[in-house]
Amino acid sequence: MNDQIITDPALALTDDLSRRGFVASAAAVGLAASATTWGFNILHPRDAFADPNSPIEVKYSMCDMCNHVPKCGMKCFVQEGKVIRVTSREDFPNAPICSKGVASLQELYDPDRILDPMVRTTPKGQAPAWKKITWDEAYKTIAEKFNGVKAKYGADAVLFYCGDPKEMRPVMTRLATWFGSSSNGTESSVCSTATQICAQLTFGPGGPSGATPSANTKSCLIWSQNAAWSQPYAFSALLDARERGVKFVMVDPRVTPSVESLADIHLQLRPGTDGALVAGMINQIIENNYYDREFVENWTHGFDQLKEYVKDYPPQKVQEITWVPAEKLIAAAKLLYDNAPSTMVTSAKGACHQENVGNFQRGVMMIPALLGSLEVSGGIMWGMRGPISLDGNATTGAFSIESTYNAQGFRQRRHDLKDFPVWAELIYLMQTVKLPEYVKDGKIRAGLFCGTNAMMWPNTPLYQKAIQDLEFSVGIDYYARYWTHDFMDMVLPAAMCYERDATVGVYGNRIFMRQKITPQGQAREDWQILLEIGCALGGGEFFFDGSVEKAIDFNLKQGGSDITYQQLKANPQGLTLPTVQNEPKKHVSGKIRSDGKPGFNTPTGKIELVSTVLEKHGFNGLPIYKEPTYMPTKEYPLLLNTGSRLPFYTHSKLRGLPWLNQFMPDPVIRMNKIDAEDRGIQDGDWVRVFNFQGEIKVRAAITNMVMPGVTDIYHGWAVADVNKLTTRNFCPITGFPGFSTGVCEIAKA
Repeated sequence: MNDQIITDPALALTDDLSRRGFVASAAAVGLAASATTWGFNILHPRDAFADPNSPIEVKYSMCDMCNHVPKCGMKCFVQEGKVIRVTSREDFPNAPICSKGVASLQELYDPDRILDPMVRTTPKGQAPAWKKITWDEAYKTIAEKFNGVKAKYGADAVLFYCGDPKEMRPVMTRLATWFGSSSNGTESSVCSTATQICAQLTFGPGGPSGATPSANTKSCLIWSQNAAWSQPYAFSALLDARERGVKFVMVDPRVTPSVESLADIHLQLRPGTDGALVAGMINQIIENNYYDREFVENWTHGFDQLKEYVKDYPPQKVQEITWVPAEKLIAAAKLLYDNAPSTMVTSAKGACHQENVGNFQRGVMMIPALLGSLEVSGGIMWGMRGPISLDGNATTGAFSIESTYNAQGFRQRRHDLKDFPVWAELIYLMQTVKLPEYVKDGKIRAGLFCGTNAMMWPNTPLYQKAIQDLEFSVGIDYYARYWTHDFMDMVLPAAMCYERDATVGVYGNRIFMRQKITPQGQAREDWQILLEIGCALGGGEFFFDGSVEKAIDFNLKQGGSDITYQQLKANPQGLTLPTVQNEPKKHVSGKIRSDGKPGFNTPTGKIELVSTVLEKHGFNGLPIYKEPTYMPTKEYPLLLNTGSRLPFYTHSKLRGLPWLNQFMPDPVIRMNKIDAEDRGIQDGDWVRVFNFQGEIKVRAAITNMVMPGVTDIYHGWAVADVNKLTTRNFCPITGFPGFSTGVCEIAKA
């Protein structure tokens, strides 16, 4: 079949669309798309099509389009090695697939994918020109450059970094540790790790950061999560819980679809004031004797200090700070008390993107502890060790070599040790937000960047320059994305989820593996690339001689399973392992602490309402509220809230797919009608969004989703990168930036 443009009518949104349909849809919106700054190419190469008369084979895969690890099941219809249609996988824990999963076929056969290793032929700082090279040439160059930097400056001068997806993290950690580098980071340095740190400080290592409602749950506190858009595979469970009668308290500065669908009480706060709101909720729990006296007296540390601190946050004062009406705060605390047991769902992003996250998020986690909803059925429980512990849905563990990391004293050499000592104590992946400083100081001189997005950090140009200033850098990705890879020396083609074996998907006591198709062009899956780089560096046997199958078998064995790669390949519907039943009150029976003693895995053995780890590092152990650095002024009167998700994009991903781009072809800022009228702005107008850092141009969306004085802007648009406007004010505990607490002004363009 020759290269062609398909011109059938546009198709309706379903979870059962063919690739030919996607191309048709792309053509139908082609005129509109061509007017945008993306300049889509809807001409598909001839090898993207199969003979329609050839036999159809069914294969099974797992999507990673939104949550970056195997999540939702895919049933793939394959002709001549080409995926022609995808539907939701039957009898799979996560279903159905959403628009992103369906549209992934368009990405799979995107003519703009890079399908060969490429090396830069122009000096960095100039427009890049790329030359195709062989894999052997690429590996030889990487080995020479990395070993050269190591010999001259030490192994820590080479950064090993993972972005999206997360599936390659275990192998990258193994590679970094074997190489001898403590410079091993991930995108979680501005994503989920703040929540993880707060859970560790409050509950101890292994402590939960929350739990979705179960059969015995009566109420649920959801703090700044819009699962309807960010976790469609989980949102249905929340709707089911509401149908069962579970009451919901929702905290969010926006009126999201999740708020509209679930909330009995919506606490719509001013962005950045979460710490004051949580202090007010704890004030009400204590003042009204809603707390579980027996649990608090026996299993918490620092209650009297917390009680004294929250006296300064009565409902009326909290209203003045947060804009949440006092009566709503009072009602929310009572609802959670009256409907026990209660559980909690927190956002790994959202509200965490502020300078006070290391305090306010701990306060949120204290609420179920005070209410007596820990280690009770229907509340929040520590998980029992399952039948297998794998890196399939985790970032470290059996396949990494943490013991080697500790034995070699990596922690003491880390570049982030002085900047973020609490992070460095609790998390053995480095905090990367100060990459520009580490490059400028000569501490990092080369880097391997897998699925990396330079727009993920605040003040994007600083990080682009840092990557450019490295002596040598390599990217592994599906595309040569100009906002990131224009600053690198080499780009390697990664295989997509349809084209990968690794990694396995673990869902409770069920385990699955993909059935891959042959990768496009010269693309290779991330595990294979990293294993082969390890071999090129001299690791050979330690990297299983580049064999993904051997690496998966090792991972399964280290995780405590006798299952093999071949068994999983022979069972496309997955394998079911023995069920492990959870049990309440494990803190009493000694099944939470690693030493088997009653209590929790904190230094005090109790839930720490006052953190002894923070006190050790010179911080106040209480969840102290702190106002954001930047507050509205006459010049910049609007709050700039960034970082929210969309149901059809993930960060900067997928915006180049015409089938999805039709839903939001241009960058958008949401603003209240009152603010728009004050500025003479109408819905759909092009507007300038600016502050003391810079300016971007976007379309205005007039909505009651946000309050007057507050904006909501989506990140990830290379043509209108909002992180050119965000500042590098970091939480001293977690290192997280204030993505949700900026300021700006808007004017008609």
